[in-house]
Amino acid sequence: MLIVVAIPTFRRPEALERALSAVEPQVREVTRDGTTARVLVVDNDAAATGREVAASFDVDYVVESQPGIAAVRNRAIDESSDADAVVFIDDDEVPEEGWLRTLVTVHAETGAHAVAGRVVTQFPDDVEPWVRASGAFIRPIRTDRQAMGEAATNNLLLDLTRIRPLGLRFDERFGLTGGSDSMYTRLLVARGGTIRWAQDAVVVEQEDPARFTRAWVLMRTFRFGNTAARVEIALAGSPVKRLAARARMCLRGGARVVGGLGRWLVGAVTRSPSHRARGLRTTYRGAGMIAAAIGYAHDEYGRRRASA
Repeated sequence: MLIVVAIPTFRRPEALERALSAVEPQVREVTRDGTTARVLVVDNDAAATGREVAASFDVDYVVESQPGIAAVRNRAIDESSDADAVVFIDDDEVPEEGWLRTLVTVHAETGAHAVAGRVVTQFPDDVEPWVRASGAFIRPIRTDRQAMGEAATNNLLLDLTRIRPLGLRFDERFGLTGGSDSMYTRLLVARGGTIRWAQDAVVVEQEDPARFTRAWVLMRTFRFGNTAARVEIALAGSPVKRLAARARMCLRGGARVVGGLGRWLVGAVTRSPSHRARGLRTTYRGAGMIAAAIGYAHDEYGRRRASA
């Protein structure tokens, strides 16, 4: 079995170096176990700012100048035409010991089209208490090898030999907004594919400490609601069904806004930081859904590119 570990990157050379330093030993480990593996860095910066870091490791390196994470992931799959599987990990993540071996093992034992692993966020020491109280980085609890309806691509193995016949591509309409992973994996399941959970395949997210603020968390939550609703609308099918999906997203988003404001009010009366923070996050998620329903797409990755 030949596996390509694909690492998308954009102007984060220090983070990329940390990721590669942790991934390379795991590639050697699975190679000793009989699996052939190599690492591919896909740089989304036309200036190739990641080239120097990649050159210091035994990895393949390509530049994908089309902006957006969807184009990068499609390029990674195209560059893996001789591979049986591709494993995606972000450039700001560091895998824990046994990460790659666990993904490969769960794939071999379940025969799934895709295997998703756990992502843990590392908080800075001086993080704002509101951020912790908001629950923004608490992810769903799953059981090992649990079947999933969709998955993120920041820790994901795709069995290309089984997926290629399905004709799937990451939708570049979601390249700068996020949501292309949800779209891709939901279509995978809709076309008969399976996704399994690997509880012990863990990567640690090394977020920029400057992002652990109330404003960033709320905008991140708005974006999650916005992209989730946009994916729901895009998957609806016919114009009539898409119109119905927009109406549903408006109603669901409105319910979240009202419920979130109610919880925030309870928190204000009881002086509960958790209720205030989580209520406000629920409100922002609902607002993102309503925005998507009326045609607004939050350009999250485009903003990050501009700031970089």
